[in-house]
Order: sequence, then C-alpha cells, then structure tokens
Amino acid sequence: MCLSIPAKILSIEGNEAKVSVRGAEYTAGLQMIEDPKVGEYVLLHAGFAIQKISNEEAEETLKLLREMDDL
Repeated sequence: MCLSIPAKILSIEGNEAKVSVRGAEYTAGLQMIEDPKVGEYVLLHAGFAIQKISNEEAEETLKLLREMDDL
C-alpha cells in the first residue's frame, strides 16, 4: 500500500523540485513523472513525485486531510 500526499510544485531544477505540502516545503525527485511544470500538483511519497494529479483532486484530498485534523 502506497501512502502519498498532494504537493504543489514551486520550482524545478534538473530532476528535483521544491514542493509545498500544506505550507511546508520539501525537495522531491521528479524521475518518475513526465514533463513536470511549476504550479502542477503531484503525489509525494518518500521524497519522490510519483504521479501528477489535477488541481481539483489535490484540493479535495487536502480538504479531507484538514477535516481529519479537526477531529
């Protein structure tokens, strides 16, 4: 089972990106996805972007995570 979290690409340098996860910034490897662009959302797992996702899917997932924090 793979657990990942939506992250927004802030900048790209070579095969690495600076990404934001709920305001916290991380470095993510981009080797597993094609043609990443600043502003796109990816699923982040173990320091790697493993899949691109739509803005809508990312926002819905982040909304659910916020609701879990409120419990």
